[in-house]
Amino acid sequence: MKRRILTVFVCILAAAIGATAVLMTLLTYGMFENWVMDDLRVNARMLGAFLNQENGEAGMEAIADDLRVTLIREDGTVYYDNRANAEQMENHGTRPEVLEAMDSGEGSDVRDSETVDKNTFYYAIMLDDGSVLRVAQEAQSIWSIYQRAMPLSLVLLVIMMGLSVWVASMLTRRLIAPIEQMTAHLDHMDGVTCYPELEPFMSMIKSQHEEILRSADMRVEFTANVSHELKTPLTSISGYAELIESGMASGEQSRRFAAEIHKSSNRLLTLINDIIRLSQMDSPAQELTMETVDMAQIAANTVEQLRLNARKSEVTLELDARSAPIQADRRMMEELVYNLCDNAIRYNVKGGSVRVVVHPVREKVLVSVQDTGIGISKEHQAHVFERFFRVDKSRSKATGGTGLGLAIVKHIAAKHGAQIQIDSELGCGTTISVTFERRPQDKTGRQ
Repeated sequence: MKRRILTVFVCILAAAIGATAVLMTLLTYGMFENWVMDDLRVNARMLGAFLNQENGEAGMEAIADDLRVTLIREDGTVYYDNRANAEQMENHGTRPEVLEAMDSGEGSDVRDSETVDKNTFYYAIMLDDGSVLRVAQEAQSIWSIYQRAMPLSLVLLVIMMGLSVWVASMLTRRLIAPIEQMTAHLDHMDGVTCYPELEPFMSMIKSQHEEILRSADMRVEFTANVSHELKTPLTSISGYAELIESGMASGEQSRRFAAEIHKSSNRLLTLINDIIRLSQMDSPAQELTMETVDMAQIAANTVEQLRLNARKSEVTLELDARSAPIQADRRMMEELVYNLCDNAIRYNVKGGSVRVVVHPVREKVLVSVQDTGIGISKEHQAHVFERFFRVDKSRSKATGGTGLGLAIVKHIAAKHGAQIQIDSELGCGTTISVTFERRPQDKTGRQ
């Protein structure tokens, strides 16, 4: 990257220097041409003034000492030239400057001579007697100027290129230095000094790096938690099965051990299903099947489905629902309401109640599950949606909770752009509310 920046920078500088040299030469030569032509115009007019007078030849000889002077009749024949034999010269009636002078009184032209690598400047005026006076002066061509300036130009170009390479290298090092420091110190980027334009990029990299680290830590913790959670029921199943196999349990005791094996295996299956479901939700490739879903109907079905569990736990289930259609994934909505209600039943008290509320509120839909259970302390409320977090671990094991229900709720809400709010007080119950937009934009860009 550094070499590429340096190469591009040097190429741009070389092109700029070359273009500047060419343009300056063209501009200078253009000014030189104008100066030569203006000088010829003045001399031609002065010579014309002398020739239009009687005995003007003497003054003309003094002025035309450094110029070539040619006199041309109206028919184009040359009758005087101070640098050549006029009788041997061809007809000049077709020369551009002569034609222009005969037509408008004055004319000019510049012609190149490839043999001597020079340009000849011509200026012609018409005299009072109808003949044409033409003055001429040779000057170096632009190519000869280029050739003369080439050695010095090359020296200057080498010096400028050397300076350019040094400056470009220094600027490139300064440009790349913060990025190299940031790469070498990803865990301690606060000490990296950078220029203002790079600060947003560094902030983004820092946040992404911290997010990756957090994600890695969460995965490590999740793996450890999964291993522990799976080990517990498997150990129980293995232990009870071994007792039965060895013949140490029989009759009523054997049936009790079998019941414990059945209970642990159910808990194991529930745990595995929840883990698989979370893994599916973590996958970025998962797409939502959006359709119109009436949350009131979902809540009614869930309450009916859990009514038996609530009765076994001596908990009363209540439903307060009004039709509230939203655009959502039906299966996920069923999971969300089920997990909220199941969690409220598990962590309730005997004789307690769970109230499920579904109300449309302007352009939103509120789904709220209220319980009169054990409640959650303030310091634990921020962690209840984390995987495998349990307020009361002994109670979770007794009721068969996996600690993943609210984590699944959080994922589903996030995928539907919903907002979650928890309101709880230790010993007084908990209310978890999820607020949906009527037509949320899902992550696949569909509605």
